[in-house]
Amino acid sequence: MTSTVSLAEALAAGTVVLDGGLSNQLESAGHDLSDELWSARLLAERPEAIIEAHLAYFEAGANVAITSSYQATFEGFGKRGIGRKRAAELLALSVELAREAARRARTDRPLWVAASAGPYGAMLADGSEYRGRYGLSVDALERFHGPRLEVLAGARPDVLALETVPDADEATALLRAVRGLGVPAWLSYTVDGDRTRAGQPLEEAFAPAADADEVIAVGVNCCAPEDVDGAIRIAARVTGKPVVVYPNSGEAWDAEARTWTGRSSFAPEQVRGWQEAGARLIGGCCRVGPEAITSITRTLTPA
Repeated sequence: MTSTVSLAEALAAGTVVLDGGLSNQLESAGHDLSDELWSARLLAERPEAIIEAHLAYFEAGANVAITSSYQATFEGFGKRGIGRKRAAELLALSVELAREAARRARTDRPLWVAASAGPYGAMLADGSEYRGRYGLSVDALERFHGPRLEVLAGARPDVLALETVPDADEATALLRAVRGLGVPAWLSYTVDGDRTRAGQPLEEAFAPAADADEVIAVGVNCCAPEDVDGAIRIAARVTGKPVVVYPNSGEAWDAEARTWTGRSSFAPEQVRGWQEAGARLIGGCCRVGPEAITSITRTLTPA
């Protein structure tokens, strides 16, 4: 059921479980996500598949569904011949599909929808979201993100997920773009150790979120599980806000081959330590599926 309690209120009261990787769930159902739009392509072609993927996570124990709009941008859709009006409809549809999954979920738990806004590099589809430093100014990045965030906010999600941000400059642009939209947000970096992918210290990168009233949680995602513990402590100390964490499985993404390599190092029992360190929104990102989310839920739920 859709919750009558805000996500911010829920975080003040305890821990909330996020979903896992949407793309791996869609791929496991047999959908080809090899083109540049990734899971966003299914917004137009197979919306029911997106509902089913969200529903799998709700039924696995997640309280929050992150929408299929990570790689959905006006520019990306435009490359496929999709005009701005239709692109805006598809962005809004991503929120509605997650809402529909919440309506279908057979649970009395409170459920929320987070509208995903990925970084500029996600639109490029060349792996640059793991590097940052695109050669664009903060103003240019704000102009890129602003229209999409306005449409997503207009669809009335519970929260905007400013996620997989590799660069503190892009975070500044995103924080400017969400100001005044009337929807809370979380800010989540992809990191390498104690630095952003672009190389900035996390102490500096998290700092702008401390004074952003719109931001209800700050943290990391789409990173190695081993990078989470230190990031939680830094985010909590610098911002004083609830911390959000949803790392990858631990495998590595090969952007050129468009495939994952290596082994998983994600262990659901790790989440207890994350919770004790200050994490309040906990889930998984790429290659973390419903079974792992069920394990996370069981680990975090008092007996």
